[in-house]
Amino acid sequence: MKKFATKHWVVGSVIAALAGLPAGIIGAQEKPPPQQPNKQTEIADKELRAFAKSYIEFHKIRAQYEPALNSARDPQEQGKIEQEALAKFSQAVQKQGLTLESYFRMYQSVNANDNIRDRALKFIDEERKKA
Repeated sequence: MKKFATKHWVVGSVIAALAGLPAGIIGAQEKPPPQQPNKQTEIADKELRAFAKSYIEFHKIRAQYEPALNSARDPQEQGKIEQEALAKFSQAVQKQGLTLESYFRMYQSVNANDNIRDRALKFIDEERKKA
């Protein structure tokens, strides 16, 4: 069973701090909460499609900013690059009708639920084919 993977690049405590989100939402990306067997979280296809489009945008933004982030000379420069990348990602998420918080909540659900993950991957594959 393959887990939905995203490197910790611009995610984690930096995004939590910049976006004003509780760290638990972001930190759960690396270790999704255990799934309760009788409490299946369902996400509508429309929301999963928005998630898929946002996920694709995240990786485009990551590819664009990662080289600069890796070559940043000091933490201040790194922070500036992270803020710029986060602003772009925030706009991409909002364009899909989501918030950063709802995106990361869905990310948790995708990681914790095989059915949701399979549906999300299907939508992500469809979005990649369109690009």
